[in-house]
Amino acid sequence: MSLFCLVHGAFQGAWCWDLLIPYLEAQGHKTVAMDLPIEDASASLSQFADVVLQALPKTDDDIVLVGHSMAGTVIPLVAEAHQVRQLVFLTALIPCPGSSTIDQFSHHLDSDSLKSLNYQAKQSRELEQFDDEPYMFNPVSAGKNFADEAVLMEVFYQDCQPDVMRWALSKRRSQQSMAYIYEVNPLKALPNVDYKYIFCTDDLIISPAWSRYAARKRLGVDAIELPGGHCPHLSRPAHLASVLTNDRPSRVN
Repeated sequence: MSLFCLVHGAFQGAWCWDLLIPYLEAQGHKTVAMDLPIEDASASLSQFADVVLQALPKTDDDIVLVGHSMAGTVIPLVAEAHQVRQLVFLTALIPCPGSSTIDQFSHHLDSDSLKSLNYQAKQSRELEQFDDEPYMFNPVSAGKNFADEAVLMEVFYQDCQPDVMRWALSKRRSQQSMAYIYEVNPLKALPNVDYKYIFCTDDLIISPAWSRYAARKRLGVDAIELPGGHCPHLSRPAHLASVLTNDRPSRVN
């Protein structure tokens, strides 16, 4: 049996895994979740990774590290410091060592947009590896204020049951750290572990087209498709648990 270490994304916390955990534990697996210090505007990716590392037991050698959304930028740092069997990117960003997330999609934005984001463009040759990539984010979410409850209802939780949506909104946290967008990933290479990428067909945050493309290009795997929106751990936890515990190979031959 595995230990599933569950790392939340932006605006969420350890609470967001509460519906998924019973399905994993019913199959005999162990779980651990933690709160990242997202309210701290100065918190770095390495600080996020340290919080995850502190939550991990020292003795378990069958660890599946699941990162949702923003946490895709965190879990490779954890795997660099602690042995894990598998990294699972759940509707998640995939970091590129030596680049920031905004480096990866800056070529899709005009100069005014980049200026509004306080982004200073790099030399084009540094970013040309991203030229063929689809836009990372779903245009539906562009320019949205995610501190607005109505926006979260529209693009985060649109396929959740009403009671789950109300609960999730009541638990939302203030996302002040923007390290997952602006910080350059410090790794020299992604860890040499097993990978799984799960995307959702109606995700209004991360573009499904980008997810398919990046899973193959960066992780060397075929992305696994689920129906629904950005938070399957809240909208369809039983289905997600079955995918997480299915060890069918996804690596591209």
